[in-house]
Amino acid sequence: LILDLRNNPGGFLEAAVFIASEFLEGGNVVLQENNQGERHEFKVNRGGKLTKFPMKVLINKGSASASEIVAGALQDRNRAQLIGEKSFGKGTIQEAQDLAGGTGIHITVAKWLTPNGRWVNDSTGLEPDVVVESDPEDATKDPQLDKALEFLD
Repeated sequence: LILDLRNNPGGFLEAAVFIASEFLEGGNVVLQENNQGERHEFKVNRGGKLTKFPMKVLINKGSASASEIVAGALQDRNRAQLIGEKSFGKGTIQEAQDLAGGTGIHITVAKWLTPNGRWVNDSTGLEPDVVVESDPEDATKDPQLDKALEFLD
């Protein structure tokens, strides 16, 4: 099984937990930490159907936020190796607030950590287990996918 999270800018925290739960058996998916250092655990929330298949995850600098939550959980829990390039590093949780005149603002309310307590933020994106650069010269080649397939054989 190859999960391709390249160029996936993420989404909602709850969706990341739901997706990760498809591949993990119990335990933490992500930790949320507020500004006072209090942590809340988000655990696997259902019985996944893909918990036993050999698995690799593709990431790159476009993998951010919720996709990093999924990739980080699978890496920390030793469920899958990450292959590709370092991820973006979007380890904050924001809430949208509507303001007058049809405007709005996003306010950072917490940060998220991998199950092992790593804060994946800014230049501290997820480091792949196997670094494979993309080939910007030839879009018909996918060396990251090729490496993942090689490892699954």
